[in-house]
Amino acid sequence: MNTLIAISGLGIFCLIAEIFNLRKLLVPVAVLGLLAILGLTISEFNTPAAYYNNMIVVDKFSVAFSSLFIVLTLFLVAMSGEFYKDHPTKLSDFVAIKIFLLAGAVAMVSFGNLSMFFLGIEVLSISLYILAASRRLDVKSNEAGMKYFLLGSFASGIILFGICLIYGATGYFDIAEIKDLSQGAGLPIWFPIGITLMVIGMLFKIAAAPFHFWAPDVYEGSPSLTTATMSTLAKVVAMATLFKLLNGMTTSLSVTFETVIVVVSILSMTVGNLMALHQNNVKRMLAFSGISHAGFMLMAILSLSAAANLLLYYTAAYALAGIASFAVIIYVTRNKDNEDILNFNGLGKTNPVMAAVLTTSLLSMAGIPVFAGFFGKFMLFSQTIKSGYLVVVIAGVLNSIVSIGYYFKLILAMYTKEATDEKQAVSFVYYAVAVIAILLNIIMGLCPSLVTNLLA
Repeated sequence: MNTLIAISGLGIFCLIAEIFNLRKLLVPVAVLGLLAILGLTISEFNTPAAYYNNMIVVDKFSVAFSSLFIVLTLFLVAMSGEFYKDHPTKLSDFVAIKIFLLAGAVAMVSFGNLSMFFLGIEVLSISLYILAASRRLDVKSNEAGMKYFLLGSFASGIILFGICLIYGATGYFDIAEIKDLSQGAGLPIWFPIGITLMVIGMLFKIAAAPFHFWAPDVYEGSPSLTTATMSTLAKVVAMATLFKLLNGMTTSLSVTFETVIVVVSILSMTVGNLMALHQNNVKRMLAFSGISHAGFMLMAILSLSAAANLLLYYTAAYALAGIASFAVIIYVTRNKDNEDILNFNGLGKTNPVMAAVLTTSLLSMAGIPVFAGFFGKFMLFSQTIKSGYLVVVIAGVLNSIVSIGYYFKLILAMYTKEATDEKQAVSFVYYAVAVIAILLNIIMGLCPSLVTNLLA
């Protein structure tokens, strides 16, 4: 609860800073504030508590994921000053929106009541709608914002209808009460229907197939920093929330439900990777890559009682690699009118550091050993085999091999093609974010127990 209050206060400060013309202090103060909030959040790790009649529940799961969200927001806010330098009057708005988005994210993993969950998802979603359409003179940005708004609102409506059915079946919004009632045999048929509708809505939020159609267009049309937010923070939040919803409201999943998750997982991995092979736009490629990673993350749901720490590890590895790669993408394409792979030709010669960071992040997402992405997949595969779903693991291994094809298409462009542009100066912020994010990813790969033991 203290974390939510502090985040909201920091967001309000960012709005007030514009009134007093404190733009130069805005990003440094926001970064320092987020670091302080991170320390406050970590301090609550071993002190579980519930607030406002169980509306907010602080436990190890919520603290661990909230800390991850704050770290990701730190990187996104740090890049905002440079990214929005051509629109200084709007900097406070964009930074404040990202911080309020973080408040929604924290609420989504700290809820003990379905009404708080829905408030959190709407705060996060509305923030993303605004950011997607924030370039109002850009037709692609307008298109991305409108598509995301219409389809996102539709998904939110499905989630709300599911909540209504669950309330009608149980008479409670409190997830602890709902879980107790779900253990009995007297719940009407609309309880599982309500659960199904909520899962469908959340599958849209994580862009899992067949609910993925919005992602490529929205990722491509949105400003690159917004795409980075959707690809990393928003996807990780939605996946953690889906896991908490199912783990919090049911004691075990039915065989039919697990079969559906198996199908969606395999479909997401396959569709995402096969479509990514044909992309020349890097943001569209990473959109389809994100769809495939949603399929990997869904494996955690097949082991609800034992996979919380594995999900935390995998989402952290994926998000850090994503932040690092987008820092490089924003640097390379900042003065371009597109994000085609051609723009990355010869980057290994003109800027070896940024090329190395992008290469490392792509190798991590592909699941190459030493990097955290490999250990994340390995641990998820091992747990899924224990749960008896070998077919999902086989599909995951095959799709990991396929993904190397499009990741290496970008890597080869950086190191084997001739540069089309001369070397350009890089903002220190992009360097710092890219290097720190990928170093954290490598450290996680070298010492997985630093993360996997947190929720053990």
